[in-house]
Amino acid sequence: MATAEQQAHTEDHPTPRTYINVAILLTVITIVEVAIVIIEVPTVFLISSLLALSAVKFAFVVGWFMHLKFDAKLYQALFLGGLFLAIAVLLALVALFENFTLP
Repeated sequence: MATAEQQAHTEDHPTPRTYINVAILLTVITIVEVAIVIIEVPTVFLISSLLALSAVKFAFVVGWFMHLKFDAKLYQALFLGGLFLAIAVLLALVALFENFTLP
């Protein structure tokens, strides 16, 4: 007989169908990202849209496939902190190289 804790854990855990739905969503987001790169769009739209779509994909991968949705909030904060730091560094590099000219 399962204890109350084991039963609660199995009830909270997603089904395989949920993982398939998340995988389909990630595939659609990837297709949109590739389409945005293939069609020539303004740089500002390209960078902002790719950053936003990548952040959404990151959240889904971390939350569902790494099971952080079911872990302590501290782990989520650590991963999100890393994401925001990476975005800040990327934006700083883009700003640096957009304004960088050789004499």
